[in-house]
This record gives sequence, structure tokens and C-alpha cells, in this order.
Amino acid sequence: MTRLWDEHLDKYDETKKFEDVLIEAVDEAFSTLGEKVKTPLYLCLEQKFALPRTDIPYKLEEFSDALEKIFGTAAKFLEILIMKKMHEKVSCSYEWKGPKWLVPDLTFIKYVEMLRLWFEDKGKDKIVDFEVWIDAGEKQKQRI
Repeated sequence: MTRLWDEHLDKYDETKKFEDVLIEAVDEAFSTLGEKVKTPLYLCLEQKFALPRTDIPYKLEEFSDALEKIFGTAAKFLEILIMKKMHEKVSCSYEWKGPKWLVPDLTFIKYVEMLRLWFEDKGKDKIVDFEVWIDAGEKQKQRI
């Protein structure tokens, strides 16, 4: 089973760092909640969770945990929105090679880390392997 990522960066500034892309995606996702929510949300992350906006790319697990504590199960929808915004920014595409009934265990943190690896290696024609746990604890290798 493989996941293939193709490069389509023509509409994106290739000089940007991955951290900038992630922060922009978080900003855009938070903006969908409204400016009256976005600003207090960043303040809450900084004051209650010691997670300033600029640290989000380096503390993904803490960021995800903080969102869950703030929004409960609805945090997953916000994480999906952040992933969609990131996907739009780097314009990558993928193709799932495997059974259609099998859904890989792809969390927000795994997705961001996969995209980080792809982003940092773009233009190098490098394929990155990673492991994913699927159904009944079976581990499978994936590629990006």
C-alpha cells in the first residue's frame, strides 16, 4: 500500500518555510470562526496552555491537545480544516493505493509531519517511508 504525493507548487511561493505555511493555515482556519473568536483563541492558547502562535509548528501534540481541551470532540473538525488549508497552500495531491475499504489511521499530527517531510524534500525526487497502524494493530509501510 502506498501513498504518492505529486508536486504542484506553481501557485505557491517556494521560498516559504513549512512553519510559515502551517501558521498561515491555522490563521485561516481560526478566521473561519470569526475575528471575535480568533484573537481570544490565540490568547487562550498562549496564556492557559503556554503555546504562543509561533510555537505551534514545533509543538503539534500540545496544540492538538489544547484544541481538544477547548473545543472537545469538535476540535477534530478544526484540525481537518487546518489540514485542508495546508493542502490548498502547497497544492499537493495524493493517490491511495490499497483496498478501498481500508482507511489508514491518519491523525492531524501524522498528516502535518508527512506534509512537512514532503515539503522539505520537494524537488529532490525523494520518497519518504513512514509507518501507519491500521486495523487490528497491523503495521504497514506507507510512502509519500
